[in-house]
Amino acid sequence: MRTQTITDPTLTQAMSDPRPARPGDYIVLLKPRVMSLVVFTALVGLLVAPVPMDPIRAVLSILCIALGGGASGALNMWWDADIDAKMRRTANRPIPAGRVAPREALVLGLVLSVLSVGVLSLVANPVAGGLLAFTIFFYVVIYSVLLKRATPQNIVIGGASGALPPMIGWACATGGISVDSLLMFALIFMWTPPHFWALALFVKSDYGRAGVPMLTETHGRPSTRRHILGYTLVLIPTSLALGLTSIGGPVYLAVAGVLNLRFLIGAWAVFRRTEDQAEADNQRAERRLFRLSLSYLFLHFCALLLEALLHAQGLSGW
Repeated sequence: MRTQTITDPTLTQAMSDPRPARPGDYIVLLKPRVMSLVVFTALVGLLVAPVPMDPIRAVLSILCIALGGGASGALNMWWDADIDAKMRRTANRPIPAGRVAPREALVLGLVLSVLSVGVLSLVANPVAGGLLAFTIFFYVVIYSVLLKRATPQNIVIGGASGALPPMIGWACATGGISVDSLLMFALIFMWTPPHFWALALFVKSDYGRAGVPMLTETHGRPSTRRHILGYTLVLIPTSLALGLTSIGGPVYLAVAGVLNLRFLIGAWAVFRRTEDQAEADNQRAERRLFRLSLSYLFLHFCALLLEALLHAQGLSGW
């Protein structure tokens, strides 16, 4: 991977007048909020797998997955430092703010990548290690380098990297891939576009300023609203299909049914609004759908955990 060239005046000025880095700055480089979703979904994938895993190996595996997620975040911040400097919500990140040198972030990301993949391959199995390596590669190279600045489908295709952690957790326990883990992947993959596009509807100016071809900028806000509804209609059967697998059950289906109904109502509300209505109430429906999308995914995976507990107690409804 080539060395990132710093050309943005704001970023150049920050780097010429650096401020001392704090330990917390290096933690921010790892994107802990994103890492928490990676860890949670990977942990669920590991726990719902039909093959129990030794607790120590399980903890080490999840730690490796977390470090791999952090490595992806550091490499992404290294590559995107120039556009981060142009966006209000990212301008204070360690690199554009001048607290961490780009090379430091690059080295940190590469070291954590090699360490996490190597250790996971040893403590779990090579399949899990290979999936983690592919996840890091996909997020950094395919999404960050190739897609993010080139196509409004960046979120759609790039969402595959964020959807892989439950498959990695499943592979840690089983050593392979199954329909169950593929559907967990599909759930996150189909959830990602409406989740991020809802966010883009009320932070659109940031993406335009940075020159990122988000759908709101390239195709307009009405088109984005139609895409949100369209992906929601595909997300719903994907969510329900997971309930029909060996890791699903009636409890999961009940939770998924309620969540999908709420999500569909929210997506429909966003779809049918005019831009004047959205501006008048400060994008209330769009913000509501974004918040709902966060609980939507979290509660789906909580329901999978509950089903696993019921299965272990012999109380499965299937």
